[in-house]
Amino acid sequence: MTINVEDFTHIRETSLIKIKEAKDGGQKVVGTYCTYCPQEMILAAGAIPVSLCGTSEKPIAAAEEVLPRNLCPLIKSSYGFAATDTCPFFHFSDLIIGETTCDGKKKMFEIMQDIKPVHVMQLPHLHQLDAALKLWITELRRLRSVLETELGVEITEEKLWEAIDKVNRETAAVKAICDLNKGEPVLSGLDLLTVTWSRNFSSDKDRMFSMLKELQEELAASRQAGSAPKPRVLLTGCPVGVGSEKVIRLVEEAGGCIVAMENCSGYKTLELQTDTGLSDPIVALAQKYMSIPCSCMSPNPYRLELLQRMIKEFRADAVVDLTWQACHTYNIEAFEVGKLVRGNGLPYLHLESDYSSSDLETLKIRIEALLEMVA
Repeated sequence: MTINVEDFTHIRETSLIKIKEAKDGGQKVVGTYCTYCPQEMILAAGAIPVSLCGTSEKPIAAAEEVLPRNLCPLIKSSYGFAATDTCPFFHFSDLIIGETTCDGKKKMFEIMQDIKPVHVMQLPHLHQLDAALKLWITELRRLRSVLETELGVEITEEKLWEAIDKVNRETAAVKAICDLNKGEPVLSGLDLLTVTWSRNFSSDKDRMFSMLKELQEELAASRQAGSAPKPRVLLTGCPVGVGSEKVIRLVEEAGGCIVAMENCSGYKTLELQTDTGLSDPIVALAQKYMSIPCSCMSPNPYRLELLQRMIKEFRADAVVDLTWQACHTYNIEAFEVGKLVRGNGLPYLHLESDYSSSDLETLKIRIEALLEMVA
């Protein structure tokens, strides 16, 4: 039986069944909200890592009973799911790992402590300093201790290296799929999102790796040339997930093709591999995760370097930069991103929005105008 994108749409449901069975058997589940949390550590603890980042508008009204209305929708959605107990992955989580990527999330985690046990990692934002790496290494060692205590396990170096190998292989497999769009696109933006986002909910890393490899081979073999060319659009900015994909959908309904996504749910972390040549797995993990080019880092040159390469390699005709409401770091960084894109002679569109559908017509008009510039 061949693997296709449709198979990835069922991962969440399948994983929920397996997680329930694993919980009944005594296995622990750890929920995470950011790519800075090393899932390798959770895997080495014998637990199941699950992504909890909210990408739906549904629980936001409940969250606004506690949180400010003018807060980032991702934070409100994440908290709303927890407060209403409507996310089964949060429900099954024994421990929540947070991080200080932004002030809003940092303060939200304080309130979430009333619902579930939360451990917050103190992320240094001056990542180019030696002192910052030392602090992050200390934080990973602290996380290791917390996981061992809370889950009643021992995280050995052997288990860490085994988990590192699994995540390295999965990351390389996802990158290989995304890279197929450097040529004639084999995946739409919505298909790309389905694959890259859905994998974060898999409870079986080995099975996920097999699915990714099979899909990559299937897509490469089925590539067809000669189709009518569409404007090739690169999406950058804040994370996008199923439920918050309205910009991707609007671009493709307007006749464009999202050939790549630089954001957290896309390409941002796919070039990063944990160095297995180092003697200490904690140091190796710290070096990799400190390299993530999130806008919370200051300065953040790797994001611009990555975008420059992606513009060339994915042969982008235009760039859309999406900022969720109240995400100040990405909003300010849009200035430098715009300069970079225009310096490459490409049309650039910066959009600021939330998870609602209230601005769909406005977004549609602006996106259509961008694609007309390409034509």
